Order: sequence, then C-alpha cells, then structure tokens
Amino acid sequence: MNDRPGPAPFSGSYRPGDVQFLLKPIEIDPIDVAEKERLIQSGRRHYSEMLSRESLPSARYLEVFERALAMGLKPMAQGVLDLAAIIAARRPDEITLVSLARAGTPVGVALKHVLREVFGRAPEHYSISIIRDRGIDRNALRFILDRAGRDPAGLVFVDGWTGKGVIARELRRALAGFEHDHGVRLDADLHALTDLAGVGIAPSDTDYLIPSSILNATMSGLVSRSILNEHIGPDDFHGCVYYHEFTPADRSVWFIEELLAAARARLAEGYAPNARPVDPSLARARSTALLADIRATFGIQNENFIKPGIGEATRVLLRRVPERVIIRDPEAPEVAHLLELAHEKNVRRQVDPTLPYQAVSLIKGVIDA
Repeated sequence: MNDRPGPAPFSGSYRPGDVQFLLKPIEIDPIDVAEKERLIQSGRRHYSEMLSRESLPSARYLEVFERALAMGLKPMAQGVLDLAAIIAARRPDEITLVSLARAGTPVGVALKHVLREVFGRAPEHYSISIIRDRGIDRNALRFILDRAGRDPAGLVFVDGWTGKGVIARELRRALAGFEHDHGVRLDADLHALTDLAGVGIAPSDTDYLIPSSILNATMSGLVSRSILNEHIGPDDFHGCVYYHEFTPADRSVWFIEELLAAARARLAEGYAPNARPVDPSLARARSTALLADIRATFGIQNENFIKPGIGEATRVLLRRVPERVIIRDPEAPEVAHLLELAHEKNVRRQVDPTLPYQAVSLIKGVIDA
C-alpha cells in the first residue's frame, strides 16, 4: 500500500461547495470478496482493514436502476424536505451537517441545498467515517470543531437510513467517549431519511427504496467505504479509495440535481415539509421482533449476519457473501434490483409475505462451509 501525501478535505466527484470529505485517499490492494469474508468471520481481520474491488454495474442492472430511480426519486425528495425541516427546527442557529460516509453523503449533499434554498439557512457539510466496533474518526471531529471552528451545538449527524441500529448505537458510544476525553458534548442523535430500527430522528420508519442505496461509488462521490488499518497514522483521517477510473460512469452530481428537481416539484405541488419526526417506538419493537424471529428460524448466532431493509440487503449483495435474500413481495418494483443482483450472483431467493420490511439479506457463514 502506498499512501498519498497528507490528508486534507476533498470533495470527491462532488462540487467543492457540496461536501468536504474528511477522509484520506489511499491506494490499497483489493482482496477477494470470499477471502475477505473468511478473514472477517474468523476474527483474523476487521472489515474496516480491507476492501474488495468495486466494479461498475452491468447494463441490465443499470436498466433496473433507472426504473428504481423513476419510482423512488419522489419519496426520497419528500424525505429530504421533511428531514431538512426537522433539522431546521432542531438547530435554530448554526447548522453543520456531518454525514456518515458513504451512505449518508448524498443525503447530506441534498440537505445542504434544501436547507439553503427552502429554509434560508447556511449549513456547512462534512462527511466523515464511523466504523462498527472502532468508533468515529476523532481527528475528523477535531478538524470540524477546532480547525473549522464550528459550534458544537450545531453539529447534526446524518445517515441515509438505519437497519438494525448498529451505527446509531456506535455513534452514541463514540460521542460519549469523545465528551469524556475532550470535554465537548455533541448531540448523538442520528438523523436519517428512514429509521427502521427506531434508534434515531427521521421523518419515516418505512422501508422504501432510496435510489442512492443501490449503487456504490458512482452515486457517492466516487469514494469507497472508509478504511482503518495499520497504514492510517495517529494524525490521519480514516482512509478511503478514490475511484478516478469510474469518472465516465459517475452519477453523483447528476443524482443530486435530479433529487433537487424532484424536491422543487414537490414544493410546487403545494407540499409543506413536515418538521415532526416519526415516533421511534413502533419501529424499535418491530425490529426487535424481526431479529429474534430470524435468529430462531435460521439458527443465526451472530446478529451481524442479518441485514434488514432494502438498503442493508443491497449492501450485502454488492459487497459481502450472501446466504440468501428474503423478499416480502417479489412483484414489488422496489426489490427488482435485489432480484437482479441475486440472479447475477446466483444467490438463493426466498419469499416471506410476513416480513415487516421489503427485504432482508442473510450473510453466509463461510468458516464451516
């Protein structure tokens, strides 16, 4: 691995004013997906230490994506409007959007535009790393608070959705530790478009299709998921790979423009953004019941193998070794991309009309396989 010189904010393939990634671009030797899975499940390596090579989607998958976009853009745009209204109400003064790379990044970019255009606010937007069992990038937090001089009370942590609530709980633990060590208290509520786990602040708890969830780097500024291994120094930001070679296929800025156009159209129809978050208690109970049922039905000991909701189910099919994908209704257009991915990767498909979500993916246990 060869590190590029010194970490500093960069915007990926987004416009410079849209986001500052507080990530360190590095070069890393990619690892085969199956080998990565074996290393993770054996406990020899943490998932954040490795990266499998991303590939561009097939022509067939892009066709499915285009249909998903046509269907999912309006609900996502309304979600962005509502989440912006919630944030504007909760932050009467300075707003600093801190999106969690990378699922939170497109949402953060859209929120920045909507908060400025619709609510007359002037937010800044940074996208930083948080890693399960490893915590948040404290160097990135210190950059925002110290070097950028942002008001701690104005920070708003943003993600695309919640699945089981793992990252929301990781955020709370990490920020409690940050407060203990640095004496700075930050609001640990995770703001998302939809909160399936009932652990955050969101306008919805419905498992709807968020189009940005079904593509990888080409929808997220051409950055990889974040990396934390021995090549990230004590003063570095967490790392990422920047996929220059995907530039001709990049849709990151295009997607934001499409999303904002849909938001403007929704407002023109007379829609009034709703600043009231959904009550998380029902979603929390639903999530707890589902996880217990899946564990019992499939004999799963490790809850990390269960990935509920369209967004999480898609991630498994894109970058893990799936055992199966469970679909509530295979005729639902929201899951067409999942069925296409399962077909391409020869993954077992199962139908369960009693699912509380559109889909659940299960990761394959490869150690004893």
